[in-house]
Amino acid sequence: MGLSLQDRAMLAGECGLAAQMAMRILERMRPIVGAQSFLDISAAHIDSALFQGDATLAYAERLAALGAQVVVPTTLNVSGVDEHGWRAWAVPPDWADKARRQMAAYQSMGCKPTWTCAPYQESQRPSLGDQVAWGESSAVVFANSVLGARTERYPDLMDICAAITGRVPAAGLHLDANRAGQVLLTLRGIPPALQASESFYGVLGHFVGKAVARRIPVIQGLEVCPTEDQLKALGAAAASSGAVALFHIVGVTPEARTESAALQGRRPLAEITVTLDKLRAARKELSTITGAALDLVVLGSPHFSLTEFQALVPLVEGHRRHPDVQFLITASRVVKAMAARAGYLAAIKQFGGTITVDTCILTTPMLPRSVKMLMTNSAKYAYYAPGLLGAQIVYGDLKDCVRSAICGHIVRDNTLWKS
Repeated sequence: MGLSLQDRAMLAGECGLAAQMAMRILERMRPIVGAQSFLDISAAHIDSALFQGDATLAYAERLAALGAQVVVPTTLNVSGVDEHGWRAWAVPPDWADKARRQMAAYQSMGCKPTWTCAPYQESQRPSLGDQVAWGESSAVVFANSVLGARTERYPDLMDICAAITGRVPAAGLHLDANRAGQVLLTLRGIPPALQASESFYGVLGHFVGKAVARRIPVIQGLEVCPTEDQLKALGAAAASSGAVALFHIVGVTPEARTESAALQGRRPLAEITVTLDKLRAARKELSTITGAALDLVVLGSPHFSLTEFQALVPLVEGHRRHPDVQFLITASRVVKAMAARAGYLAAIKQFGGTITVDTCILTTPMLPRSVKMLMTNSAKYAYYAPGLLGAQIVYGDLKDCVRSAICGHIVRDNTLWKS
């Protein structure tokens, strides 16, 4: 029931052992997600390429040995290692070797070696209404919300099955009826200058994720037009503190031309007023450091964009970081190459900054035990660092991060948050 002739052919092994294995997994998942049938996808983004232990490596190498090949354009999320720069960090050689083997396995399947959590910054990206299968929470929420594509939050190991078969269960956010907003959040009394600031969107996303959990938020009352990087920060934060896979901003995101359109004409299940006091409290939650000591400034979660590199250059030009504070940027290899061509990297290198590509400090054993006090402009980093890294952290905007790296201790300008 609900299977096409091609689905049946894959299940029967007529399209090869790898497609059979992938389709069997998808068919087992179909009733679990409440789908009666499958639908075609036009692209995929694979989180499974990240080495997380021997099991993920064995799974990848088994698919590769069976001759797996993706049938739709497929990009790869961050890997378990910066292939060329891992020796500069505390990465165990055994981890690096296994991570590289897993990377090779996915490349052998025909996946594009993008190695980034922000594939929309460098590759051909899906458009409004396109059906795709994306993994990685911040990429999923960006695809659904900012681009208007349709994807569920695909877990590791299932995402590659979708890419191999070109099929996904027809359920969840793939279906228009399930994309209606459920919680209406109204900004009230938030100064426009704060709304225009970089740090506002990570804080708003952190608040939204905690407030709505898995439900779909509709945000109204925004008086400025956010940039793509600001929307990226909002979505990544909401997907971290909650499980947000889709948000609507009235008058901004493609499915929210009006409040009624975002809600699909329905009444919201809940309404929340977002005040400055609530956002101040959310911002406070993103910092665990109580003193001024600082070991590392880390930027790029999701991966640093070309626009962010451009914004960083005038802040670091003519300065040098304090010798006691490391300055790390994580980005994709493609965006780093774009930044090099644009002439942005010389000033960062002279400042004393380091750029690592393909990976993420949250998912790889990069940091030495001596690095305990971190500063970031990423609400996602700030949310996860205490638990995943055992580190303390403070959240600030890009200017705060640069000033702190120069001074050798934490510096934050709180002016806009005191309005």
